[in-house]
Amino acid sequence: MTITGYLSRALRIPDLRNRIIFTAAILALYRLLAHIPVPNVDPTALRLMFDSSGILSALNVFAGGGLKNFSVVALGVGPYINASIIIQLLTMVIPQLEELMKEGSFGRQKINQYTQALALPLTLIQAYGFYFLLKQQSLTGVDVLPSLTTFQLVVVILAMSAGSFFLIWLGETITEYGIGNGMSMIIFAGILA
Repeated sequence: MTITGYLSRALRIPDLRNRIIFTAAILALYRLLAHIPVPNVDPTALRLMFDSSGILSALNVFAGGGLKNFSVVALGVGPYINASIIIQLLTMVIPQLEELMKEGSFGRQKINQYTQALALPLTLIQAYGFYFLLKQQSLTGVDVLPSLTTFQLVVVILAMSAGSFFLIWLGETITEYGIGNGMSMIIFAGILA
């Protein structure tokens, strides 16, 4: 049987069809958000800079295409993935976390809360890091990102952090109501785009 045959059989099952449609709608929302730039940024100059740099183009792929627009979801779910890796490493050295992992769904829920709490400072740091990285770039003498006041910089960092946490929430929603692992689906959609 071909892939289209499997897909047509899957779409005949109402629950599975609803999950597929839900997942597709969430991923479409994610791709829409990837085109909404944070305030105080010149998207045209950013696109030109990313098109002229191979390293930045590769970085943009890992950011799901949102970095090229310096979008509100430019960080993707990267901070959450980093926090998850750190928590997993900490469970090997902190006995209380290891015990929590063994407590079933309650333990996993608690670990997930710790992961999200750790993701917050990571999003703030990565948002500032992306701004700082792109601020250092120039395109034929024109600054790609303007110098921002402290308030404007805080707005940019908070917008990117909120976008990342919104993606984390969308990923968890896909996991619960859609098909597959939501975080993986978001990463996959970003790479495909």
